[in-house]
Amino acid sequence: MDDRSAVPPPHPAQDVTEHVGYRLKRAAAALRGAMDKALREHGLTVPQYSCLEILDQRPGLSNADLARGTFVTRQSANVVLRGLREAGLITRAATTDHGRALPVHLTPAGQQRLHAARGAVYAVERRMIGHVPADRLAALLADLDAMTAALDE
Repeated sequence: MDDRSAVPPPHPAQDVTEHVGYRLKRAAAALRGAMDKALREHGLTVPQYSCLEILDQRPGLSNADLARGTFVTRQSANVVLRGLREAGLITRAATTDHGRALPVHLTPAGQQRLHAARGAVYAVERRMIGHVPADRLAALLADLDAMTAALDE
C-alpha cells in the first residue's frame, strides 16, 4: 500500500520538490549560502550581520529582542553578541537603570563594518530578485507575508 496516496497533497504536485515548503527552503538555503560567502569577506556571519542591521535601526535592544529579530535562541544570540563585542563592533552595558535587559549598541567600528557588509548583502538580494519581474515583486512580498501570517495564527 502506498502511504502517499492516503493523504492528498495541499496542491497538485508530482513530488516533494514541487511543494511550496520545499521551494521556500531551497530558496532560503541558496540565500543563506550566498550571504555566507559575501559576509565572509567582511569577517561576519549571517546572524552577526543581522544583529548589526537590527541594532542600526533600533539601538539599545536587549539580547532577547535581538534573538527574536534574528530568528535564533537567546543562547545563540549570546554567542553572537559575545563575538561582536570581542571584535569591538558592539557595546553592551554591564548594568541597566531599569529591568534586567542589558541594552546593546553599535560602536563606530560596528557601524563601519555594517555599512561595508551591507553593500555585499544588497548585491546578493539584487541578484536574487533580478530574476523576478519587477511588476510581480510587490505581490511576491505580500504572498510571503500572508504565508507567514497563516502559520503564526
